[in-house]
Amino acid sequence: MKTDAKTTEREVIFDGVGVAAGIAIGPAHVVESGTLNVPDYKLARNQVPAEIERFHAALERSRIQIEKLRGKTRNLPPAVAEELGFLLDAHLQMLAGSRLVRGVERRIQEDRRNAEAAIQSEISGIVRGFAELDDTYVAARMQDIRDVGTRVIRSLTKAQYQEFKMAPKGSVIVASEITPADTALMEPGEIAGFATDMGGAEGHTAIMARSLELPAVLGVPDLAASINSGDSLIVDGTTGRIVVNPLHETLQLYRNRRSRLLRQRRRLKRLRTLSAVTLDDTRVALHANLELPREIDLAIASGAEGIGLLRTEFLFMNRETPPDEEEQYATLRKLVEGMNGQPVTIRTLDVGGEKLAYSLGEHMAESVNPALGLRAIRFSLRQPKLFVSQVAAILRANAHGPIRMLLPMISTVGEVKEVREIAARVRRRLRRRGMNVGDQMPPIGVMIEVPGAALAADALAGVSDFFAVGTNDLTMYTLAIDRSDEQVAHLYDPLHPAVLRLIQCSAQAALRARIPISLCGEMAGDPRYTALLLGLGVRELSMSSASLPRVKQQVRSLDLMAATRRAEMIMDQADPDRIEILLDNFNARI
Repeated sequence: MKTDAKTTEREVIFDGVGVAAGIAIGPAHVVESGTLNVPDYKLARNQVPAEIERFHAALERSRIQIEKLRGKTRNLPPAVAEELGFLLDAHLQMLAGSRLVRGVERRIQEDRRNAEAAIQSEISGIVRGFAELDDTYVAARMQDIRDVGTRVIRSLTKAQYQEFKMAPKGSVIVASEITPADTALMEPGEIAGFATDMGGAEGHTAIMARSLELPAVLGVPDLAASINSGDSLIVDGTTGRIVVNPLHETLQLYRNRRSRLLRQRRRLKRLRTLSAVTLDDTRVALHANLELPREIDLAIASGAEGIGLLRTEFLFMNRETPPDEEEQYATLRKLVEGMNGQPVTIRTLDVGGEKLAYSLGEHMAESVNPALGLRAIRFSLRQPKLFVSQVAAILRANAHGPIRMLLPMISTVGEVKEVREIAARVRRRLRRRGMNVGDQMPPIGVMIEVPGAALAADALAGVSDFFAVGTNDLTMYTLAIDRSDEQVAHLYDPLHPAVLRLIQCSAQAALRARIPISLCGEMAGDPRYTALLLGLGVRELSMSSASLPRVKQQVRSLDLMAATRRAEMIMDQADPDRIEILLDNFNARI
């Protein structure tokens, strides 16, 4: 990201990536970058065995360090401790016979490179292999590999770690980079927030910051070099703005904003136990989207009434072979039981396109146009062994609580019928084996993600038990716009009348068929769109856990009849700008 730095008298403004909401105000504490000087030299042939031994010793020291970090998690908040635990487990796995370790050993033996240089070269090779993939999950995994590699190099070179304990109370930490482990051990009462040169919204550092509710801005090149310890600093983790040595007027403005945010946060927390009911007594089901199992506690704490979208891709990621039926079942069972009787909607494997799962590499060929190629349900039906294994695990999880099975990227009635036939066969086989699969087949629904599915919604409703509208893909396919392409990203508009009409078409078909319809794209988690979606007939919304309180607040402020009338007015419009004005004017009166 290009740093946008502006100077007004002595006030300097930087713009980066806001990854953890909130506003931090305090003196800067700049931590030295700690850039590693990595030696690079050729080994004599007789030096190779000793170098391998030195590398293994560094691996062992790194393992001991990580185990010590695990011991410190006992005093952390539960969500942070669990998040850090998963991360440290992954790092321990990388230290034991992983691709990284094997690659370093090969470079030492074959290239006769010293261990430090071999580590750096191997990491660069792994990163290059995935550099062209626009996948946030992959990006986070690449950072994990870098972190592990850096830890081992530090062990080899005996380089010192960054130290944050010396920071004065209330300081804002500024550094070139902050690791997730460093972040997890920050005390929110001691540290006001932090900002770094490197990092992004999907990495573990960002996740830790959000879990600790520490305001944070990442991805500001040369930030640490531009700030001195003691400088007055404002870090706005919501907008991504950093203000260095703010003017009195600026400082007062942000103090007022911080006070409002804190008051709003307290109000939203009180909403957790209240129902999402409109002013005219219409109940709306608010569910959480889950990317990883560890997010379940946050979903419950945020007041989710169920899981509206459980992405199962995590089971297939960051591993060399796909999980078998038993592993999938054990994980799904734990999740279903963890929801204590609330419904869990499990989406079948959604890979292909920009979504990658290492363990499935041998099953996936390169596509000329990945977005339109073999992905999601198309991939599953082409790989019956993999699909049957997943369906079996889902059906067995059905015995432990209410679940729904959701099919991604459906475009034809035939696809749904084929899945139903597979599920029926698998269920009969499981029952013959004496497996408990529940009294009834779980509801099977389809995601409305392509225009063809929305336009054929009446036909799909005849073979479906429920609909779930995925607005992200629906908008992309309807407008032929890739949001990751900066040349056209500005044209991506979920308020485009074509997109809204497809949502309306789907909702009306669901109503006629008397089946539920939910919406689980980014629109669901944005309070700005809540009135419009309810006015179009949607009564279930699924979103990130963090968005639940704000959307619930919006639902409880709405008069459904008024929202329906405004939706009707909006659906008569052909101009997206006019639609935006009508919606914003309505929201302003709520």
